[in-house]
Amino acid sequence: MRQYIVTKAQLKGNIVIPPSKSHTLRAILFGSLGKGKSVIHDYLHSPDTQAMIEACRLFGATLDVFPQHIEIQGINGKIQHTEDVIQAGNSGIVFRFCAALGALSHHPVVVTGDYSIRHRRPIKPLLDALSQLGVSAVSMRGDGHAPVIIQGPIKSHQATMTGEDSQPVSALLIASAFADRPIEITVQNAGEKPWIALTLDWFNRLGIAYENKNYEYYRLSGNAQYEGFEYTVPGDFSSAAFPIAAALTTQSELAIHNIDMHDVQGDKELITVFQKMGASIEIDNHNKILHVKKGCSLSGITVDINNFVDAITILAVVACFAEGETHIQNAAIAKQKECNRIHCIATELRKMGADITETETGLCVKKSSLKGAQLHSYHDHRMIMSLTAAALAAEGESQITSVDCVSKTYPTFVHDFNALGANIKEFV
Repeated sequence: MRQYIVTKAQLKGNIVIPPSKSHTLRAILFGSLGKGKSVIHDYLHSPDTQAMIEACRLFGATLDVFPQHIEIQGINGKIQHTEDVIQAGNSGIVFRFCAALGALSHHPVVVTGDYSIRHRRPIKPLLDALSQLGVSAVSMRGDGHAPVIIQGPIKSHQATMTGEDSQPVSALLIASAFADRPIEITVQNAGEKPWIALTLDWFNRLGIAYENKNYEYYRLSGNAQYEGFEYTVPGDFSSAAFPIAAALTTQSELAIHNIDMHDVQGDKELITVFQKMGASIEIDNHNKILHVKKGCSLSGITVDINNFVDAITILAVVACFAEGETHIQNAAIAKQKECNRIHCIATELRKMGADITETETGLCVKKSSLKGAQLHSYHDHRMIMSLTAAALAAEGESQITSVDCVSKTYPTFVHDFNALGANIKEFV
């Protein structure tokens, strides 16, 4: 397993953020479910992307992968069977979305993944909803986790599910769009709404009919069909958070490219939060460039982070450099990501000297002077990049263990940051 050694640095220059993981995976999936040929340009090169490609091949689509684009021959929404067990790897999207699509097959579909998928990423809300639709949907060990075995067809037309995690909701919406009948879905405790909006934006793009009432009730017409399409993946706001935050914590100036503020991604709200804290950030919408200016003074605020909960780790880091206190609230779902991000980021930042307290649904962070420490990533890509941003502004040297999974969303992370002047050394 690779590790990072990180020391304090000033950053300067230009950085191009990688393509969106969420859009890349949806583009591949919808291309595979379409009619005829689709072409996806500028996709994210990551293990999650490869997992989705292999899953769609097992569903019957033909995918030809090139360095800058993917060509897909779709199956027109018709899933007959799978050739093998679907391996989701570390991808919650592949796990939940493909499990839901198993409901469209009359033959069993088995989906599993890595340790995190098998033990940390629950799927029970989706299994319960599929069961209400008459689908056989079983956690094979009976614990609400992978491996799961799904067998259709869908026999009913109504389901109710809990929606704190957006992925099971998006998964059921996608499967329902291709069902052979109209389906009504009621969602209780709807959360992470911008990520549902991202899925619905794809429905709008492809002409898939649906009704949405406040993210609590949906009606899908079923039998979705659309022609193949051509799509260029935009930059990933989740990944952009890290160079933006690193510029703020190190009092540096950066130009961050491939920022489309008109895209539907929920994590762009973090930029507004940074600005409310006092960050000097200018956005050039025409050229899709975000400029972080140095010399700003940050102040703590209270943030409801549910709409962009994946940003909790990096917001906690920036909060260490803000005057007063920052209260991060409504983040309970972060406990069920690749790791318990509330507990894990608090644990690691305390090693660096942070004054940070866990609350029932989030964190309270006071301004702190950080120092280098031995840090653990918990095999979570967002923990790795957040701790690196902290280490770049801390006194002394930090060592971050188990960093291989950074490739999940940002495969060129170290190269890009070192090009800006960061001091990140990799070793095994």
